[in-house]
Amino acid sequence: MITQCEKSEELDQLVERARTYTSKGKVADYIPALGQADPNALSIAVHYTDGRCLAAGDTEKTFTLQSISKVLTLALAIMDNGEDYVFERVGMEPTGDPFNSIAKLETMVPSKPLNPMINAGALAVTNMLSGNTIEEKLGRLLAFVHDMTGKTHITYSSKVAESEFKTANLNRSLCYFMKEHHIIKGDVEELIDLYTKQCAIEVNCNDLARIGLVIANEGKDPETGREIIPKQISRIVKTFMVTCGMYNASGEFAIKVGIPAKSGVSGGIIAAYPNKLGIGICGPALDDKGNSIAGIKLLEMMSARYGLSIF
Repeated sequence: MITQCEKSEELDQLVERARTYTSKGKVADYIPALGQADPNALSIAVHYTDGRCLAAGDTEKTFTLQSISKVLTLALAIMDNGEDYVFERVGMEPTGDPFNSIAKLETMVPSKPLNPMINAGALAVTNMLSGNTIEEKLGRLLAFVHDMTGKTHITYSSKVAESEFKTANLNRSLCYFMKEHHIIKGDVEELIDLYTKQCAIEVNCNDLARIGLVIANEGKDPETGREIIPKQISRIVKTFMVTCGMYNASGEFAIKVGIPAKSGVSGGIIAAYPNKLGIGICGPALDDKGNSIAGIKLLEMMSARYGLSIF
């Protein structure tokens, strides 16, 4: 059953206050298809473990997961391969560098990505997904999304995927560097193809909040109690969201907001308050770190008003 969200006047007021910050941000026009987004847009959905859902803004408008997909592929890769295999190839530490930086790969020994939330680490994780073809791997990831949202029609935007594939030269560089150091294997172009399609999976705020709720609820479907993600893997994912989820602004976000979250350059933010609620936000105007500028302000206001920090 898919929960229908109720409009919340209180959330509406917070959204309108946060929306004033959109003028200070900029959409991700370095990916041409994302550059067409409305920079003033801002919406939020909040799903609770008791079945309630509150919303404000245009929560049915779709956007692509982008880096939020890194959370899902990490969970799936650990489910496929186990913790030891994954973390032999990808580290667990924050970087302090931009999400697409190659610098630490060149200086680390062994030369593996510091964590799964930066591009290098996410590419290595996507390379671990089980399946014989791109279609099979992507199909498994989409089925995972369908499981968490309760919606089987969710797919990816071929327009956004193609736009990202054509402009993914820095990610190609990261892949070839990691292939040289035996972190990844197989064909680089096939990996880039899968990765860009993964990032282009389309959801709305309601879907994102529902995924956040499953992660918050120790990996279980809140309505049926069925385990979608093993509890230990859900714990690992939430921990990475706290330490690395907001790029190199994760420390500041932990202090000002204090809940596990992950952002994407489409302006999406997923957040998971353990055992209580999941949040989905979309605000395409980004700050200089690549995070939704109004989305972060909205979460700061909510955390201050409702005492959301887990710390």
